[in-house]
Amino acid sequence: MSAGIAVIAEADTASASAPPTDATIEVAGSRVVLRPSGAFFWPERALLAVADLHLGRAERTAREGGDLLPPFESIDTLDRLEAEIMALAPRMVVCLGDSFDDLAAARNLSEDVLLRIGRLAAGRKWCWIAGNHDPGPVELPGTHLAELRLGLLNFRHIALSRLGASGGEISGHYHPKAKLIRRGTSVTRRCFLSDGRRVILPAFGTYTGGLDVMDGAFDPLVGPDGTAWLLGKQVTGIARSHLRK
Repeated sequence: MSAGIAVIAEADTASASAPPTDATIEVAGSRVVLRPSGAFFWPERALLAVADLHLGRAERTAREGGDLLPPFESIDTLDRLEAEIMALAPRMVVCLGDSFDDLAAARNLSEDVLLRIGRLAAGRKWCWIAGNHDPGPVELPGTHLAELRLGLLNFRHIALSRLGASGGEISGHYHPKAKLIRRGTSVTRRCFLSDGRRVILPAFGTYTGGLDVMDGAFDPLVGPDGTAWLLGKQVTGIARSHLRK
């Protein structure tokens, strides 16, 4: 068993009654917080970011003749997002693209979901970053941008293969997850992936799959020296090189 896997095994023995524990890291010189929910928080800017909500996934799947999913995934996702907003009181919320499973799903959201989004957005800035599932503007509170730059951090849906000489990047799209072996059993967890200059967020939405952090798609983005921050009762960092497919 690798040292990284041993760390997560110890973390799992923490008291079930203990409060969830964040991880605080630096990205391009800014201190940021990785939340057990999969949300990203930048205290200096009171900015909350989430990736890949995929609201309306059940509706899209039914519309396209796929397997029927329970129809409450949008409410479940917004419940968890509201919990983060209540806990952190952000002045700005950034949704990093693929907030909707497609543009038709955005147009077909129920009245309850639309009212819920309106309440969550009230009194704060709200930014919808365009994703590959939802590239066009949506008629919802907030602004719709291709990407957002604040200070040295760039917020976009898909990470660039190369970054400039300075600055950092916060993105989503890949739905990173990590696999480890615990007591002889394979365990898969959603995770953040970071390397000091960028953070790739896990999918926040319900019924979203994931891409293993050992997949070659991540090699040009973080390399073997990147860290996977696994979600659980506490956010636990493991070097990507200590994980396995």
